[in-house]
Parts: sequence; structure tokens; C-alpha cells
Amino acid sequence: MSSAWQPDQDSGPPAPRPGGGAAFLLAQIGAHAAARFAERVAELGLTPPDIGLLRMIAGKPGRSQRSLATDLGVVPSRVVALIDNLDRKGLVERRRSTEDRRNHELYLSDEGRRVLGGVGKVAAEHEDALLAALDEGDRARLARLLDTIARQQGLTSGVHPGYRHLPPGRRGRA
Repeated sequence: MSSAWQPDQDSGPPAPRPGGGAAFLLAQIGAHAAARFAERVAELGLTPPDIGLLRMIAGKPGRSQRSLATDLGVVPSRVVALIDNLDRKGLVERRRSTEDRRNHELYLSDEGRRVLGGVGKVAAEHEDALLAALDEGDRARLARLLDTIARQQGLTSGVHPGYRHLPPGRRGRA
């Protein structure tokens, strides 16, 4: 890895890089950010999809597997495989619904809450490293601009579109 980019105070911001517009740069940075995040959380024994599911369950304890599938835009069987993986790791609990015994409600286990707390620290360090070239004002502006684009494109807040495209060999795997 090269050292962090340092702006040249005398010349202002760098000229646009040849060979790519904004969409290309978003894709390039997104792929880089996703790969680096995956490396960081792998040290915790997790994958980015694991973390997304833990966050979604923590945000709505007791939700059904079916509601999780709906929010993710995937078939329920995909969620079952992903939750099986978290269950094997002792991070989630499935409890029979008291309202409909055919459904399971999802909760984080004590270990799941502990692990998710550690993920927050890793995510903050990741964001700081990724955005090191920006000051706080630029970071806030970038976040607002990206949120505007995500909304205009109809992306669901907090849901990574990669859940729909996990390769078969990754489903339910640790």
C-alpha cells in the first residue's frame, strides 16, 4: 500500500484523473472500500453480509426471517442459509413466534451484541482510513451527496445490494 495522499497546499485540489468519470471513481472506490472492509472484519471471523444481518436484527429485535428477506429483497431460503451461519457462530437466536408458531423471531445473542459492538470500532477505523484525505466538512458533504444519489437511485438505506448476488459457494459459509 502507498502512503496516504497529502494535498498540495499551494496548488489546491488535484485535477480530475484521466480515464474515469464520477461513476467509474465511485465503482473503483466502492470496490476498494468493500475489499478493505472485508479484510478488516475477517479478523473478527465475520463477513460483510454477516455484519449487515447482525445490524438489521439489532435494529429490529424479534423480526421474522421473512421480514428480513423482504427488506433484503431476497427469497426467504437465502436468509435461512445466512442466519444458519450466524446461529452456528452463536451470534443470533431463533425463537418460535408466539403469534405464529410457523415463524421464527430473530434476536442477537449476548455474544452477537458483543461482536457487533466490536464491529463498530472496526467500521469507524475503516471509514477514517478510507476518508483520510478529507477534512470533516468534506466528509459531511460527501456523505450528503452520496445519500442524495442513493435515494435518487432507489437504494434501500442500510441494505447492501450484494445480498442478492452472493455466489452459491458463499451462502451460509463461515
